[in-house]
Amino acid sequence: MRIRAFQGLRPREDVVERVASLPYDVVTTEEARELASANPLSMLHVVRPEIDLPIGSDPYSNEAYARAVENFRRMQGEEVLVRETEPVLYLYEQVMGSHRQRGIAALCFVEDYEDDRIKKHEKTRRDKEDDRTRLTSDLSANPGPVFLAYRDRPEIDRLVEGIARDEPLVDFVTPDAVTHRVWRISDPAPFVDAFQPVPSFYVADGHHRAASAARVGKERAAANPRHTGEEDYNAFLCVLFPGSQLNILPYNRLVLDLNGLTPEALLARVRTVAEVEANGPPQPHRTGEISMYLDGAWYRLRFRPDDGLDPAARLDVSLLQESILAPFLNIADPRTSERITFVGGIRGVEALTGPVDAGKAAVAFAMHPVAIDELMSIADANQIMPPKSTWFEPKLRSGLFIHTFEPAAE
Repeated sequence: MRIRAFQGLRPREDVVERVASLPYDVVTTEEARELASANPLSMLHVVRPEIDLPIGSDPYSNEAYARAVENFRRMQGEEVLVRETEPVLYLYEQVMGSHRQRGIAALCFVEDYEDDRIKKHEKTRRDKEDDRTRLTSDLSANPGPVFLAYRDRPEIDRLVEGIARDEPLVDFVTPDAVTHRVWRISDPAPFVDAFQPVPSFYVADGHHRAASAARVGKERAAANPRHTGEEDYNAFLCVLFPGSQLNILPYNRLVLDLNGLTPEALLARVRTVAEVEANGPPQPHRTGEISMYLDGAWYRLRFRPDDGLDPAARLDVSLLQESILAPFLNIADPRTSERITFVGGIRGVEALTGPVDAGKAAVAFAMHPVAIDELMSIADANQIMPPKSTWFEPKLRSGLFIHTFEPAAE
């Protein structure tokens, strides 16, 4: 696979901790506003620009995107963000408790995304893709990276170990107790060569960022009569991690109503498709089990195995969707239904029991996490997981390194 070094923007070392932010899609507008309210340097002012507009403003308005551009230009004008003097790669290390992962920040190619050499496992939502496409195009930049995985390569691991022996350029701990370290790789060639034999990359997190970057690249190419394929808009910002290092948490479900059923009636229907055990654990212990919180009680659901199903259909999230959510709760398409919400496993059991106990939701489903091998096998088979199947933790910070490209022609 091809990767490319880039001469991008990065925060000055003395302000990097204030600039780096959570990705736009893991915080609500209200959460982003609170996190950035006392910090004008936060990248949230660029990736969530509606926080600088009056409360209740449309996040997809022209004013919001214009504010993002204004904030981005301000951060460059004030030299909060500075330009590298040459094309480089970066080593990005994250440590959360006993878990450590190290990835290479680089540019990947729109052409490889379009040709499915960068493999996807989820469909995108058009409204969310349109939003990131507009923001990416208006900024002419990727302020946050796409999180990619690859099957482990010992030769890349050895190169990474060599870089990590040096002092990092950046070393800080965020309020969620995650350590972030960044090393500049001034000699990219060995890494570019080491990635060449890798057969595929896999989108772990950031499907909408990847899809929007590809759209912008194609739009810029179509509008450029002198297009050569070497322009910076032909590539987008990624961080590439070996699959064995990744930490996948469950992505749980909250359903707001029971589709006219009583709790007793829903439970009776669930018993027709799964084994149901009362007083079950809040978190399932293994694949093939789901924990359901209904009417103040936890139940363990065990689905009957069907070896004839394909890899995507065998996933717990697929079994839940096809056996319970669609037929009993009338949630045919969880991507568009307004009666279901998704809760990352990092938020804990209380994020499921609290809304149900408060009457804000009717039933919760706690999932067992998907394995990285399952994700890669499904992507290799050109299959799609149900939406919100995986929650990767820790999250990559936006603003640590930024890829910019040629502005659109006037």
